[in-house]
Amino acid sequence: MFWTYVFLAIVIIYTTARLYLILRHSRHIARNRNAVPSAFALNITLEQHQKAADYAQAKIKFSLITLALELFVLMAWTLGGGLNLLVNLLSELNINNILTGLLLFIVFGVIGTLIDLPLSWVVQFKLESRFGFNRSTQTTFWTDTIKNLLLGAAIGLPLLGVLLWIMQTLGATWWIWAGSLLIGFNLLMLWVYPTWIAPLFNQFTPLNDNVLKARIEALAQRCQFNLTHIFVMDGSKRSGHGNAYFTGFGKNKRIVFFDTLLTQLNPEETEAVLAHELGHYHHKHVIKRMLWIFISLFIMLAVVGYLMQQPVFFQALGVPFNLNGGNEAMALLLFSMVSGYVLFFLNPISNHLSRKHEFEADAFAAIYASGSALQSALVAMYRDNASTLTPDPLHSLVFDSHPPASVRVAALQKLTKAVL
Repeated sequence: MFWTYVFLAIVIIYTTARLYLILRHSRHIARNRNAVPSAFALNITLEQHQKAADYAQAKIKFSLITLALELFVLMAWTLGGGLNLLVNLLSELNINNILTGLLLFIVFGVIGTLIDLPLSWVVQFKLESRFGFNRSTQTTFWTDTIKNLLLGAAIGLPLLGVLLWIMQTLGATWWIWAGSLLIGFNLLMLWVYPTWIAPLFNQFTPLNDNVLKARIEALAQRCQFNLTHIFVMDGSKRSGHGNAYFTGFGKNKRIVFFDTLLTQLNPEETEAVLAHELGHYHHKHVIKRMLWIFISLFIMLAVVGYLMQQPVFFQALGVPFNLNGGNEAMALLLFSMVSGYVLFFLNPISNHLSRKHEFEADAFAAIYASGSALQSALVAMYRDNASTLTPDPLHSLVFDSHPPASVRVAALQKLTKAVL
């Protein structure tokens, strides 16, 4: 019972902290709703600023609903006896441990999908539509859902089966082999995703704006970046939000612009946004993040390996420990359910590193493109995406991987003066 109380204490502390930060964020936005921050007064109207505030408040209200549902589902599966019931039902099938583990994850995943689908639908067709961002149709939404489920089953189940086999057969060092498997899989997906998976959901067409293409090629040459693939994605098929990203590696790396972004920005601003993305590549941020993820993966698997041998871990969460073995799948599932409640308190550290990378990429863009153009591009993106300009500082510290708008623009202004 002691460890059950520890589990409940962690959940209560987590939930209380989330509630405090969310409500604090809401109050801060409300206090600043009727005045555009001075740094943005020339480019963003009061009406646009208030729309962003109302959009943020709508998302906050929805986050409170999801937080309550998340807590209910966790308690229902663990101390409420849901997993215990599922284990008992599966044990009656008298199949081997690997198949039992796969069925455990399948049933858990199906139920989770049935819970999440209505929420996703409300976000897309109620919340996003209310603020003019939804471009998706019902057909697109349900087609995407089916594709995601089929891809998840086709890719995830064989991988999970191999992982469970490794856990059951390779002894105390299984976590090293499992970590190596997952790292290899992630690297393979980085190479495969841009060419084979992403096109299942969106169309990618080569950039045909010759003026912009010439600017981008000149930028790549200045940065000594071997750029061979520049694509425009039909992001407007689903949303009015604009974005750009860098993906892939080796000969398969590519730059992707949302078509919505290209309508928001002029060529100089688009070049500056790309320079920012190339800054991440130049500073090896992607590699650094991957190394951090891979190290964290080995640590977490080692922790799972330890917890898998501890009956108290299972019992504290309302699940029986099988003395005859076969606890691998349940250990993975339980760890995936509860680890986020502990790792949540490490968010400020990971966000600090992420923000540091954003500032470094901005500085790179100020040198190889235009700091003022990047600044105006960011302001345009904040405006057109209805991003709040007045987040609560503490909430932002915990939840946001990017610096607040005012902090980032102020840093760019200093960079621009230094370059000039």
